[in-house]
Amino acid sequence: MYQSNFNEHVKPVLKKILLVIVLIILALLVGEMIGFAMGGQNPFGVFLPSTWSHIINFLQ
Repeated sequence: MYQSNFNEHVKPVLKKILLVIVLIILALLVGEMIGFAMGGQNPFGVFLPSTWSHIINFLQ
């Protein structure tokens, strides 16, 4: 009985939560690339460690 309840109710909710998390991460990455490209840089440069170290140093 417990397994049936899990499969019918909990599993779909967990799938939806996971989907929302994945979509948020994807939107964040695409937004970073668009913002970096609008600044006149290579859109894939946002993934370089040097970019993130510069951002962290700027915020400190």
